[in-house]
Amino acid sequence: MTFDFVQPQPEPAADRVTLFADVILPLPLPKLYTYRVPFELNDQVVIGGRVIVQFGAKKTLSCIVAAVHENPPKEYQAKYILEFIDDAPVVTQPQLKLFRWIADYYLCTLGEVINAALPSALKLSSESRVQLHPAFEADTNPYPLSEQEQKVVDALSTGEEGKSLTFTEVGELLGIASFHKYIKSLMQKDVVFLFEHLQDKYSPKVVKKVRLAHAYIAEAALEQLFGQLATKAKQLDVLMRYLQKVPVYQNEHANHRGIEKAYLTAAPHLSPSAVNTLIKNGVLEQFDQIVSRFPLDEDDAEAKIHFTLSETQQEARQDIMRQFQDKDIVLLHGVTGAGKTEIYIDLIKQALDGGGQVLYLLPEIALTAQIVTRLMRVFGSRLGVYHSKFSDNERVEVWNGVLSGRFQVVIGVRSAVFLPFDNLALVIVDEEHESSYKQYDPAPRYNAREVALMMANFQGAKTLLGSATPAVETYYQARAGRYGLVSLTKRFGEAGLPEVELVDTRKSREQKTMLNHFTPELMQAMESKLAQQEQVILFQNRRGYAPFINCLDCGWIPKCQSCAVSLSYHKHSHELRCHYCGYHERMYTQCPACGSRNVKTVGFGTEKLEDDLKVMLPQANVQRMDLDTTRAKNAYQQIIADFEKQNTNILVGTQMVTKGLDFANVSLVGIINADSIIHYPDFRAHERAFQMFVQVSGRAGRKGKKGRVIIQTGDPEQVIFDKVIRNDYLEFYEYEILQRREHGYPPFVRIIRLTVKHMDAVVGERAAILLTQELVDRLGREAVLGPEAPYIFRIRNFYLQEITIKLSREHTVLRAAKADILEAMNVVRDQKEFKQVRLAADVDPM
Repeated sequence: MTFDFVQPQPEPAADRVTLFADVILPLPLPKLYTYRVPFELNDQVVIGGRVIVQFGAKKTLSCIVAAVHENPPKEYQAKYILEFIDDAPVVTQPQLKLFRWIADYYLCTLGEVINAALPSALKLSSESRVQLHPAFEADTNPYPLSEQEQKVVDALSTGEEGKSLTFTEVGELLGIASFHKYIKSLMQKDVVFLFEHLQDKYSPKVVKKVRLAHAYIAEAALEQLFGQLATKAKQLDVLMRYLQKVPVYQNEHANHRGIEKAYLTAAPHLSPSAVNTLIKNGVLEQFDQIVSRFPLDEDDAEAKIHFTLSETQQEARQDIMRQFQDKDIVLLHGVTGAGKTEIYIDLIKQALDGGGQVLYLLPEIALTAQIVTRLMRVFGSRLGVYHSKFSDNERVEVWNGVLSGRFQVVIGVRSAVFLPFDNLALVIVDEEHESSYKQYDPAPRYNAREVALMMANFQGAKTLLGSATPAVETYYQARAGRYGLVSLTKRFGEAGLPEVELVDTRKSREQKTMLNHFTPELMQAMESKLAQQEQVILFQNRRGYAPFINCLDCGWIPKCQSCAVSLSYHKHSHELRCHYCGYHERMYTQCPACGSRNVKTVGFGTEKLEDDLKVMLPQANVQRMDLDTTRAKNAYQQIIADFEKQNTNILVGTQMVTKGLDFANVSLVGIINADSIIHYPDFRAHERAFQMFVQVSGRAGRKGKKGRVIIQTGDPEQVIFDKVIRNDYLEFYEYEILQRREHGYPPFVRIIRLTVKHMDAVVGERAAILLTQELVDRLGREAVLGPEAPYIFRIRNFYLQEITIKLSREHTVLRAAKADILEAMNVVRDQKEFKQVRLAADVDPM
């Protein structure tokens, strides 16, 4: 069923103002769309608030008001806004300004930015669903319901528990077009809640609590109760424990709040059945309370940790503050283990004392898991955490907490740059070199580091970039004087830098001394550290059991049906899996090509290393940290907690283990296959390799113990290893910057990569050739490279062609070039044969 949303238009009065609103639809549209504001709602329209509109024939969805004016659109008849969801902005003016910059800089639409920025619970459409709130009880509901609202409640109450209706179904039930106002009213009365998809169904955090029944609060009644329970020792024990926690004489309000039932039932000397008996007899009242997932725990906030900065840290902090007087951006270049986090905490305290907000960005969820505990002890309930492992409703709580001022400090991964800050004083981007800050797909393909810099600029905040191995572009800006530069060259406390040792795997294979994928030197070192009850981290930048399987007789290798890659073997699930599209199939025991049973795995990933170590070192407790083991919400925290408590002896992982983790008892780090990282077809390959090797090496010997790093390589003469061994970033930078200057790569040029995708390789290639011609006509041949098929030329059934554009870093040149690029892309889109071609622009690819 569809609705005709046309509303009667009242006669215009002499003093009546007709308002129009430009809205950002959550769709990839190049322009904003204009709607008419119903006159009676003129006073309610708010920029940054959400409204419900009809777009197209059937689609109803929510969007953000970007502007309000009196100018009707010339190209079409403006439809009316159907409903206002918010009385106050959910997107602030500083956010809108930042979103416009993101859309302009990264060559995407505002709708795509809004889609990436807003948690899905803040985005509603005709398929959004309505469900009764778990806390709603018809008998105790304090708000009267209208006839239409009661209809909705009755429909949701009948049938199975947890029944839900789509917006379309609510409209059909009520039989009217303007039904959204009834949904809004029921939401405000806490009768219903909304969710976007079934898998996102809201389940609030509910705790069972108990309190002393009101009849027993008076002293005389309580004494009488003690007399009645004199022969019932177990029930008396429960009552006494409750009264010890809640002194009802002194604070009747505390009794009304009650305590968690688990406080009584979990006590080892108390009987859970005695608790239930007191509830059954009306002595205790049991009730459910919905609590925030981020509770305000003032007791916790008071239990703050105190630390003193070392002399070196104090000097660095003072230097940062001095440079902040002249520069908005400062790079803190500190070796691994130098104590950068303590400096960050000190600076955050100062920003909060000044009344500002702070955003602390980290590249990896694994890092937030470890560092949040430290920051929570310092900032307590003022700290919010924001990342993708949180449920959508948890993200909305943080979003609203920033809007309301409840969270003054937010620690999060790249998506945290979209939060509604409006009073930022300080932005910290830790491990600023990390490629994890870059969003690859879908649009906007933004770099959170660059967005954070622009957000701070818009709000007059200072930005501190921190890294032991800064990005070449960042260090170039610091050396050029555009950013401030502060260096920390010594580790915190007694710790010294680890000793780095190269081991030649080629020689070990020739001598047949390799033990699976471990050299004798690494095996002996691990055995020694285990005997000393110290811990080991092993780094292998490939997950799964083996990169592929192979028939040794005919050479057959199973390939993905949708991508131009071989399938990787995962032993735990006993399946072959594509790491690009997720396609999987059963493991083969017989070659389908020749029938041979001589099918073997080739190569190794983290899963195989874990498997081998459990056999070779049975005394060790081995855990693995990669994408496969950290899919669950709290998996990061559990793996890290086990390692911190030394329940785990050896941690095997992908690049997750290289990023800023701090473990006191790790004295050995092994890099299993260094060559696969160095020999990658990309101009950043050496930079990434150096950063990874230095960062993972920095996990060893952080708390006074001498660390040791063993790098396994088949080519120990590689230039990069000498710089890693000496931990000489400056020499590496000088070498790398010369290469970049000579060959024309960032920071001396800006790169934009265009990708052409089509399910027919020939059509895609023709479209790429046309796009290249259009670009050459506008930008010149020297600025345009390609088109060419990338190393992996087919993903998810789409054949790929890439065009690389190199541009001057001058702002005016870049702006004009982007306009030319969009024009060229539109020429291709306008061709009938290329209607199904997909074009994607990636500005500053990593």
